[in-house]
Amino acid sequence: MTSTNTAGGPRPRMPETVADALACPACGHPLTAADRGMGCAAGHVFNVAREGYVSLLTGATPPGTGDDKAMVADRVRFQQAGHYAPIGAALARVVARETTDAPFVVDVGGGTGHYLAHVLDALPTATGLTVDVSKFAARRAAKAHPRAGAVTADAWRGLPLRDGTVDALLNVFAPRNAEEFARVLAPGGILVVVVPDAGHLAELRAPLGLLSVDPRKDERLEKSLHGVFEPVAVEPLRFALALAREDVATVVGMGPSARHLDPADLGARIAALPAPVAVTASTRLHLYRPR
Repeated sequence: MTSTNTAGGPRPRMPETVADALACPACGHPLTAADRGMGCAAGHVFNVAREGYVSLLTGATPPGTGDDKAMVADRVRFQQAGHYAPIGAALARVVARETTDAPFVVDVGGGTGHYLAHVLDALPTATGLTVDVSKFAARRAAKAHPRAGAVTADAWRGLPLRDGTVDALLNVFAPRNAEEFARVLAPGGILVVVVPDAGHLAELRAPLGLLSVDPRKDERLEKSLHGVFEPVAVEPLRFALALAREDVATVVGMGPSARHLDPADLGARIAALPAPVAVTASTRLHLYRPR
């Protein structure tokens, strides 16, 4: 795969072991380097963006399903401040414990590649891939780690990965396609899911009018994976945050409440909060293996 862009500057290079796992989203055949990007034996060709990610989206993407440029910038600032670092550390610990040497790790709905980078930093022989529907997130993810690549794809239409190629799948606050997850996992592979629990950001719910976490979330999680994955372990992840008001706006924007709130009213409510804002992050890490 080429390592220069049209402007003459360096292009992030996807590791060959990562590129070798990619499959054509149109027909499922393996993808290889082609004159215009990456292509398959059936003649489908996909662009490699100058930022280094591979565009594997097919068909129309529903509006509002991917982060825009401003949202990605907010998430990068929030993540770089280390607010959710305990989640990254927990993911790295579990993947290191549950996989063998040189695992291939894929974060589905992985956004900027932040959590994947945590895992790869802890596993010096691992390689990884971020899959996200947002091109703005993929631009960041392609540069998140030298042993990682990034693609844009819609997991609901199928993951652009060959069967049985993935050792560990990460799924952090993101939708889940159980059948596709099971298809791409190698024998002995793991799925690590992080979800909020009922106490997540509880201090913000009343003052900002946020949606409450569904008390049946565990039931819905198990149902979404029913018959495909076997639960192995659950680890609570609870930690305190001290947030600036702009970070409160970001963390609200990262959740489902953002679609139900008037931006002007939300901004006024956030401005009325004391700074820094004391908040509790309360999540759970679920470990699964295919049945």
